[in-house]
Amino acid sequence: MQASRRSFAAKLSAVALGVAVTTLPMLAQAADTIKVGILHSLSGTMAISETVLKDVALMTIDEINAKGGVLGKKLEPVVVDPASNWPLFAERARQLLAQDKVAAVFGCWTSVSRKSVLPVFKELNGLLFYPVQYEGEELEKNVFYTGAAPNQQAIPAVEYLMSEEGGGAKRFVLLGTDYVYPRTTNKILRAFLKSKGVSDADILEDYTPFGHADYQTIIARIKQFASEGKKTAVVSTINGDSNVPFYKELGNAGLKATDVPVVAFSVGEEELRGVDTKPLLGHLAAWNYFMSVDNPQNKAFIDKYRAWAKKNGVPNADTVVTNDPMEATYVGLHMWKQAVEKAGSTDVDKVIAAMGGQSFKAPSGFTLTMDATNHHLHKPVLIGEVRADGQFDVVWQTQQPIRAQPWSPFIEGNEGKQGL
Repeated sequence: MQASRRSFAAKLSAVALGVAVTTLPMLAQAADTIKVGILHSLSGTMAISETVLKDVALMTIDEINAKGGVLGKKLEPVVVDPASNWPLFAERARQLLAQDKVAAVFGCWTSVSRKSVLPVFKELNGLLFYPVQYEGEELEKNVFYTGAAPNQQAIPAVEYLMSEEGGGAKRFVLLGTDYVYPRTTNKILRAFLKSKGVSDADILEDYTPFGHADYQTIIARIKQFASEGKKTAVVSTINGDSNVPFYKELGNAGLKATDVPVVAFSVGEEELRGVDTKPLLGHLAAWNYFMSVDNPQNKAFIDKYRAWAKKNGVPNADTVVTNDPMEATYVGLHMWKQAVEKAGSTDVDKVIAAMGGQSFKAPSGFTLTMDATNHHLHKPVLIGEVRADGQFDVVWQTQQPIRAQPWSPFIEGNEGKQGL
């Protein structure tokens, strides 16, 4: 009886061993990829801006995989759609980190979506690469900010509007979508303007909800404000699909750039695809990259994206454009790859330690460097005028990349907060 028990146990062990051996190749196959999360709105009010960031992330992953992947493994994208719903961003972030076990996440556009996911990334020690200009006043261990801080976009743009070259504006309309990015940016800009001698009476501040479509009343207020004897400019932090009716109404009202120039921080080549740009000639946008910049890196970037779009059936692939947050996504993915290779691991803390000082020759034509202490890229600042074809002519730019100030010196109490 004992012998038969031993025999049965031996057979059972052999079966178990056989099962284990047969499952080893499957386990090895699963471990042969490194999962990367893509967290962008593919539906809802922000899809107009975020869908192309998903596309360029997938293109970059294909590019990296074609060159051997990372640490000998292919990258496997995990795409989710938080649908322009801020609580859903947090749910999808938790899914990517806890369920899909992604090594890093590339995503978000609005600051409200970033603020929504931040507690999840801190709790689960995830890694987020955030590719869009934002309001600053934040510096988190678990986030790398590959877009612009206010001193890399908003402040230089307003300085340009005040300059003789930019029209010498004396009055300012601060117009934005009603959430944290526009309100905080405008708080900084109001303090900056006051430091330059602009009075509160010469600043008009107004906000509209996400998805707002009727800009007749606001445009009428701007016309009235601009008719009171001082050169007036509009600083727009409108986000998402509201940009289309805003610019259409601007054209309908006959507000030309020579009369009241508008500088926008969330309008790029993609947003202007759906607008008749002829009435908008000369209006401005401030970014850190434009599709129109002429250099070998940018030509290669555009050609790669167009080829990828055609191959992967992107709608209207023949007319796809590139823009600043797309470049930031592309740079961020490549820098993450470099940091993983330096760390020899996808371990979040090791990758964070390896990110500082990473550099990449970007499509802007500049070599961008990740700051050693503040998790922000050093970036050039470019101001462009809208052309009839929806592209931008660069009218002003910095000669070198600028170090970010995540904590604005124009907000009291921010002294000494620049490092992480």
